[in-house]
Amino acid sequence: MSSKFAKWYDFFMRPLEQRKFKRIRSDLLKGASGKVLELGSGTGINFPLYHNVDKVIAIEPSQPMIDRSLVKKKAAVVPIEIVKASAENLPFEDCTFDTVVATLVFCTIPNVEEAIHELKRVCKPDGKVLLFEHVKMENAALSKMQESLTPFWKKVCDGCCLDRETLREFTNQGLKIERVEHFYKDLFAVAVLRNNQ
Repeated sequence: MSSKFAKWYDFFMRPLEQRKFKRIRSDLLKGASGKVLELGSGTGINFPLYHNVDKVIAIEPSQPMIDRSLVKKKAAVVPIEIVKASAENLPFEDCTFDTVVATLVFCTIPNVEEAIHELKRVCKPDGKVLLFEHVKMENAALSKMQESLTPFWKKVCDGCCLDRETLREFTNQGLKIERVEHFYKDLFAVAVLRNNQ
């Protein structure tokens, strides 16, 4: 990930984060417990929102994003460790985490299937997976527009795909959706899943 994209990410996301995303993130992360793995922690936007968890280990493959997250790490009220790693190759033992968190990250992961396989491996049996992702919309015209925009969008937004069916990818690998809520005409989905191994 480029240092330029990391530098401007928070600036461009600020209007959405201040308007609604912060509340969505806060509500979702109330469900986190025990030892937590956060995938693709980016600039650390979630770090100050964790409460009542033992520890958060955050993985992020981009050094510029890690560098920008250190200020938010200091603002956290729970212990946070940042590890430079990719979601497709997690450097952790099987059944390590009680909760896995992913917010606005599966749109950019190159190999979604492998990342979900790894997530399931390191999550404890019956552990929770908390997701906040933008997804392919149900409306045929809007989903078609997402498909047509994705090649351009990927170039300007560091690999972000607008048209991924992320929830379907999770259920295809055996994770059970316990709760799902949609926002902005189903462009964004918040879901709580269970790791039924």
